[in-house]
Amino acid sequence: MKFAFPWALLALLIIPLILYNELVRKKNGRVCFSSLHLAVQTTPSLRQRLARLPLLLRLAGLILLILALARPQEGIEKVYDVSHGIAIEVVVDRSGSMGEEMEFDGQTLNRLEVVKKVFAEFVNGDGKNLDGRFNDLIGMVTFARFGDTVCPLTLAHGAVQELVEHVRLVDRRSEDGTAIGDGIGLAAARLKTAEETLATQADDKKNADQYEIKSKIIILLTDGANNCGSMSPAEAAELAKKWGIKIYTIGIGLDMNNAANQGFFARLTGRRPQVDTRTLQSLAENTGGIFRMADDGDSLRAIYEEIDRLETSEIESVRYVDYKEYFPPFALIALGLLVLESMLKCIWLRKVP
Repeated sequence: MKFAFPWALLALLIIPLILYNELVRKKNGRVCFSSLHLAVQTTPSLRQRLARLPLLLRLAGLILLILALARPQEGIEKVYDVSHGIAIEVVVDRSGSMGEEMEFDGQTLNRLEVVKKVFAEFVNGDGKNLDGRFNDLIGMVTFARFGDTVCPLTLAHGAVQELVEHVRLVDRRSEDGTAIGDGIGLAAARLKTAEETLATQADDKKNADQYEIKSKIIILLTDGANNCGSMSPAEAAELAKKWGIKIYTIGIGLDMNNAANQGFFARLTGRRPQVDTRTLQSLAENTGGIFRMADDGDSLRAIYEEIDRLETSEIESVRYVDYKEYFPPFALIALGLLVLESMLKCIWLRKVP
């Protein structure tokens, strides 16, 4: 809470002057009596007890008016002045296999829900090891048989969270699949124009060169192997490398290249091989990123913590740009008190003379 015009509070100095004038200097009319013996024995009436009420109402009303003039307000959104940040596109698999169960903080959720929850901690912080990515451009691309931009690159992370909440598993067989290459290609294209996107959001196209993006990265999360799409993962990685984009790959589930997961073990457990670790490893190595596997919420969180340490950004300054005004209630209550004072002085608490 702050005051837009704090100098207006100096007007509170008139309150002691009003009290002095009403209680000390001002003299009321007098009536002479030969004896006060009977008057002393009488019990004061309610009107006599409330004789000072109009004065108290006037003082309260004036105090509230002065506070309203000072314009109390509160910032409702933090906006970071960015000069050095990181542009991050998170590419998430939402194919049917992401509906398999996974452990997260003692709960059993599907893989997609766990990915969404840990992503939210990565962006906003978890109060422990993840501090949040408040100074970075964040966007999300999802894919199954087709790639789709869920959220464009933005600094408004509240909007990112709302859009991500609506990400669901595919519910049509015709849309199911794992187009890893298309997902990476779409994310890389978004990152290629990240500076222009940031300048457009800032309504400052003429000075777009003042925005410096320290690095551009893609975080890919999938539990399968590329089996559809117009672009192969290798082709998409070449584009990313050409545009200076690193790819961090995270496999969710089982390794399809592990012999133990392809033979007797898989038949015994009924679990089919899933993650193509060779491709994910190649994507990361060719672009300067890292590859990791995650089989529960804790391991996924640990991977994000590692990426968080590797990709640090600088916060230049913080400022409030949007304020909520609180002066109207002060002004309305003050007006009501002053009207009530006038009514009482003219009707029930009127004095003669």
